[in-house]
Amino acid sequence: MPQIELSAGTIDYSDTGGPGPVLVFLHGVTMDATVWRKVVPELPGEYRCVLPTWPLGSHRTPMRPDADLSLRGLGLLVGEFLEALDLRDVTLVLNDWGGGQVLVSEGRAERVGRLVLTSCEAFDNYPPGLPGRALTLAARLPGGLRLTMRMAGWQWFRRAPGGWGWMSKRPVPREVMDGWFEPATDRPEIRRDLARYGASVPPRRTLLEWAERMRSFDRPVLVAWAAEDRIMPPEHGRRLAVLFPDATLVEIDDSYTLIPEDQPRVLAETIEKFVATS
Repeated sequence: MPQIELSAGTIDYSDTGGPGPVLVFLHGVTMDATVWRKVVPELPGEYRCVLPTWPLGSHRTPMRPDADLSLRGLGLLVGEFLEALDLRDVTLVLNDWGGGQVLVSEGRAERVGRLVLTSCEAFDNYPPGLPGRALTLAARLPGGLRLTMRMAGWQWFRRAPGGWGWMSKRPVPREVMDGWFEPATDRPEIRRDLARYGASVPPRRTLLEWAERMRSFDRPVLVAWAAEDRIMPPEHGRRLAVLFPDATLVEIDDSYTLIPEDQPRVLAETIEKFVATS
């Protein structure tokens, strides 16, 4: 897997190549780029799909001890990643983790030509729902993350209502989730990185100010939201569609937050249509 050195540390990523539009896919906390494994094959072969594994708890290489792993720091790191690979006119695709929106609110999205928000954190929903709040609490308690990640090895925990069971309607394959949870389960330096992020969420007032500043982003935005989402409120999808001056809202049925797991073909078709027409 290719790697690139950024100010925070070494980032692993995959790159399909291709001459067509460039799409950069970001994933959620305690996940990696494999969450998009069903979506990318459904997109036209000429698309160049770039999928970094972000330092959110499933990364294999720990970040530098002095790295800024706050919500804002990791959001701005997205811009550094695009610059380091010299990616331009990018379609930036978010799911679950909403930190990439920081790049927009900070006015540093000059390399982003289009934005796709698929059931992700927004407004003041950081950390999102019961799973997010539980993970943040664990990050602040001595030994809390270690215990949480050990529990994540149990199947009942992975499908528990109110937790991971509300992330996808259909169970994520065991081997995929094993890959997501293994780094933070086995390696204290990865838990250290995750804990630093988990303790970084700013106050509600700050989050809402960041969201309000995104109104200045005048390029095309696709808001693709799970109609039955229990963690990322469908109302937030509708609010985002009003917030941006050039936004399209698509609500996707029969899915929870992880639309790439529950409805990958529908999501791929929706993204393809958006890119082709915008």
